[in-house]
Amino acid sequence: MAAFGFLRLSSAAASTALQQSSRYASALLRSSGKRAVVQNTWTTTTGGGSLITAAAVATHSSLGGWFQVPDLALRNHYFVVPLDYDSPDGMSISIFAREVVGTGKEEKQLPYLLYLQGGPGFECGRPTEAGGWVKKACEEYRVILLDQRGTGLSTPLTTSALSQFSSPKQQASYLQHFRADNIVRDAEYVRNCLVQDDEAWTVLGQSFGGFCAVTYLSMAPGGLRHVLLTGGLPPVDDGCMAETVYRALYKRVVLQNAKFYERFPEDENIVRSIVLHLAEAEAGGVPLPSGGILTPHGLQLLGLTGLGSAGGFERLHYILERAWDPELVPGSKKTLSFTFLRMVENWIDFDTNPLYAIMHEAIYCQGAASKWAAHRVRQELGDQFDAVKSVSNGSRVLFTGEMIFPWMFDEIAALRPLKEVANILAEKADWPPLYNKQLLNANKVPVAAAVYYEDLYVDFSLSQATAAQISGIRLWVTNEYMHSGIREDGSRVLDQLFGMIKGKFPLR
Repeated sequence: MAAFGFLRLSSAAASTALQQSSRYASALLRSSGKRAVVQNTWTTTTGGGSLITAAAVATHSSLGGWFQVPDLALRNHYFVVPLDYDSPDGMSISIFAREVVGTGKEEKQLPYLLYLQGGPGFECGRPTEAGGWVKKACEEYRVILLDQRGTGLSTPLTTSALSQFSSPKQQASYLQHFRADNIVRDAEYVRNCLVQDDEAWTVLGQSFGGFCAVTYLSMAPGGLRHVLLTGGLPPVDDGCMAETVYRALYKRVVLQNAKFYERFPEDENIVRSIVLHLAEAEAGGVPLPSGGILTPHGLQLLGLTGLGSAGGFERLHYILERAWDPELVPGSKKTLSFTFLRMVENWIDFDTNPLYAIMHEAIYCQGAASKWAAHRVRQELGDQFDAVKSVSNGSRVLFTGEMIFPWMFDEIAALRPLKEVANILAEKADWPPLYNKQLLNANKVPVAAAVYYEDLYVDFSLSQATAAQISGIRLWVTNEYMHSGIREDGSRVLDQLFGMIKGKFPLR
C-alpha cells in the first residue's frame, strides 16, 4: 500500500477559515500559561512492508487544574495537532481530552486507559458522578476521555462551521482527515504528551471506538498495553465493506422489527396511520419544527435508536403514542402533534452531530467508494422497506437501522447544506488503508472483545470473521446485551474483559 496522501486546499480564504480553530486552541493554551511541546515521530508498517513516518510538533496544555464531581476528579487537556499528519507544518486543529481519576488519586501513579467513543462523529460523555464503567475503570486506571477530532471540544464540525468553506470540494478535502487513521494518530500524540516514559496504555473502544482501536492495533501497536472492545469489531477486508455490512444488518433489522411489534402490537396501526397521513400530505410529508420535513421513509429512521439499544423499544412506543393531536372540535382535521414532531427530531442527532451522517459509510472504505451502499442494498430488497406500499398491502411498516440515505440530505434541515459534500465523499474511491491484516495476524497485544449476538449495528458473523484475523484475541459472546452493554452494565462488562486479559478466565 502507498503512503497516506491527501488533497490540499488552495483557496486563501478557505485557509484563513481553517486556521480559526487552531487560533482558538492556541489562545486557550496561551491563557493557561502552561505550554509543553512534544516532538514525536509516528511510524507504522503497511501491508507492503514500507514505513510511514510523520514528524510534527504537538502543543499541549492543562487548563484550570482539577475539578470535582461526586467521587471523581477531572482535568482538561488541549492539544494542537496537524490536520494532515503528512503535512505537519500545514493547518492545525485542536484536540480535547478529559482526564478522570477517583477522588484522592490525583497524584497517584496509575496506568492509563484511553476511552474511544462510538460514532463516528460523537463526543465522549461528560461525567456527572462516579458510576458505570467509569467508576470501575477508575479503581485502577487514570482514564482519558478523548473527544475524537471534529466532535465535542476537538474542533467541532457543525453545519455552520463547515459553511466557512467556499465550496463542497474544499469541505471534502478537509473532512477526509476525520477517520480512524487520524484519530489514532491524535491518540498517539496524546499518549506521548501525557504518559511518562513513553509507556503503553490500555484502550477501551465502544462501537466505532472499537473500529478505531483495531486501526490502532494495525498502525501503532507499540503504544498499546491492552485493548478492550465492546461491540466494536470492524470488517477489515480491502475495498468498501459497506454493502456486505448492510446486507447482514438489514436481516437483523427485520428481526428487531418483529420483536418490537410483538411487544407493542397496537403500534402497527399507529405507524400505518402516520405513514398514510404523511404520504397524503401535499408536500409528501409534514414540516418539522426545525424546518425539515417528515416523510414516510423519514419516519422509518426512528429504528436507528429504537430497535438497537436498551429501553429503545419502550422509548419508541412512547413517541408513537404521542403522535396525534386530540380532536377538540368535532370534525377537525387530523394533525400530528407538535410534541410528536419535536420528539422525532430529538431522537436523532444529525443536527448537532452531522459528521455521523457525512462520514458514516466512509468508515468501511479502504481504496474504494461507498456509493451510498445502504440505499443501494435497500433497493435490492424490493418493497420490503417501502413504507407506503406496506400500508397499501396491509403488512407491517418496517423501521430501518443504522443506515444513511442520500435523501436525508434533502429532508433533514441541518444536513441540507452538506448534500454536495456528502455526494463527493460517497464517490471518493482513494480512501487510505485503515487495517493491516499482516500486523493483526501477528498481534502480540492482549485483546478482549465483548461481542453481542443480537447487535443491530455490528453484525455478529462479521465480527467473528474479523476476530479470526487478530492473533490472540479473546471473545466474550453474549445475548444479555444488544449493543450498549457498556452503558447498561458497564461495571460487569469491564470485569469480564479485565478478567480475560489478566488470566482470571483461562482458555477452555
